[in-house]
Amino acid sequence: MTVSLCQLLEDSFQIAWEYLERSGELGDGASASRFLSDVIETMIRRGQRSRLALSNRAITAYQRSRSSDDAGSEQVRSSA
Repeated sequence: MTVSLCQLLEDSFQIAWEYLERSGELGDGASASRFLSDVIETMIRRGQRSRLALSNRAITAYQRSRSSDDAGSEQVRSSA
């Protein structure tokens, strides 16, 4: 069974989105959507074809991005 790249993107995105939503880590929906789509699309272009690898890596990238954003916010607040 061959899955289209579009379907692979959609499936991987949905897995990542549902995980982040259930864990309470989703944040702003619009920016989360763009971020996850961009990360997954980039990995597909590089040849990754595993739904779970795509979704897990997108989740990890999103969590890292959010924690670095939070750290930047903390520095701004503490220096004010």
